[in-house]
Amino acid sequence: MGPPGVGKGTQAACIEKHFNIIHLSTGEILRDEIEGNTRIGKQAKGFIDLGQLVPDPILLDIIEIRLVHDDCKNGFLLDGFPRTLPQAIGLDKILRDCHQELDCAISLKADEDELVGRLVLRGKELGRSDDSKEIIKKRQNIYWEQTAPLIDFYRGKGFLKEVNGIGEIPEITNRILEAIK
Repeated sequence: MGPPGVGKGTQAACIEKHFNIIHLSTGEILRDEIEGNTRIGKQAKGFIDLGQLVPDPILLDIIEIRLVHDDCKNGFLLDGFPRTLPQAIGLDKILRDCHQELDCAISLKADEDELVGRLVLRGKELGRSDDSKEIIKKRQNIYWEQTAPLIDFYRGKGFLKEVNGIGEIPEITNRILEAIK
């Protein structure tokens, strides 16, 4: 987890490759469910088409279904989930039911002003309308409102690893690997 622009997706790909585990992105899973026209995909699409967030029970169903696949038996990396405390509590129940547990939760930390600059630059380079300064600040505020309780939740469980998310990609990857040893 980490604020917008900190490099979560980039680092997830590096960690996935290092440990040879599956990288589970809830956004990607949702797109696959919608494309497959599954029951859950239809439910999720209804919310997305209205510009709403997919409710926690649907996301939890998707994660529960996905975690029982064979490719998750040797480990997995969750990206974009959980985002809220109710999702984290739901995930705990799913993991207990699947006889699995999380090894750690990684929180990438960074100076918010530096991240804003990074995202504005990305927006200009890629032509992304969601990377304007105003929208980025709004996304950061939403992140802190929703995720701050998760940081405390996982810290309380004793497996939160906080890692400096500023620097070169390999440097940050090495920090993460050191933190989870």
